[in-house]
Amino acid sequence: MEKKVILTISRQYGSGGKEIAEILAEKLGVWCYDRDILTIAAERIGNEELTEEAVAQLNYKRGGIGEAGITGVMGFGNIPVYNQMFLEQAKIIKKLAGYGSAIFLGRCADYILKEDENHFSVFLYADDEFRKQRIQNVYHESANHMKKEDKIRADYYEYYTGQTWGDFKNYDLALNTSKIDFETAAEVILEYIKKHM
Repeated sequence: MEKKVILTISRQYGSGGKEIAEILAEKLGVWCYDRDILTIAAERIGNEELTEEAVAQLNYKRGGIGEAGITGVMGFGNIPVYNQMFLEQAKIIKKLAGYGSAIFLGRCADYILKEDENHFSVFLYADDEFRKQRIQNVYHESANHMKKEDKIRADYYEYYTGQTWGDFKNYDLALNTSKIDFETAAEVILEYIKKHM
């Protein structure tokens, strides 16, 4: 596409968001950003020795403000590490979006970039049975992990945006990926973008 396009994708665990984002990135010829943003943010706050898994845990590990288990993990200037991580991620996302067309997977990017011109937000979801099969066959994890991961994502999103994760009102487009194959889902998203540019 000639114009700059920013696409943010939020998704239920096991709905194929990563795969669809990669298909779209290839079709558009743009970068797709996901967990790499976590690593950059960790380096920025001085925790570059953390593994990707540890960074992800650090980023998600928080509950209500003031809970004893959280207030003990403090960063610079008594700002909790998990808040530093979010602020750094938001800066990185804004900066990367400023460079040109890109796709952002998760990380509340839909909220962070909501005022950007030519920004399109998509939410991908799927039937539970479809997701359970993918979680077991692709990720080799128990189907029980599905609800836990969705709760983590929902809590994180609500905490930082004040909005409900998965509420279709927060997105431009929502697709049930258990009803169409991933290639078709990517084409539907592309068609939507073209019609609304």
